[in-house]
Amino acid sequence: MTGNIATIGYGLATLGPALGIGMLVAKTQESTARQPEVAGQLRINMFIGMALVEALGLIGLVAGLMFS
Repeated sequence: MTGNIATIGYGLATLGPALGIGMLVAKTQESTARQPEVAGQLRINMFIGMALVEALGLIGLVAGLMFS
C-alpha cells in the first residue's frame, strides 16, 4: 500500500489506542470519585496503562513508515 490508502489505514489504526486511553481515564475518574483516598495509586496505574496503550499507537506509526 502506498500513498493515501496507507494514511487512511494508519488513521483507522489509531482509533484503538484512542478508545483505550479514553476508557482508561474515564474509569480512573469514576474510581477516584467513588474512593478519593486511593486517587494517588489510581493515578500511577493510569499513567502506566496509558504508556502501554500509547506504545501500540507508536508501533503502528513505525510499521506504517517502514512498509510504505
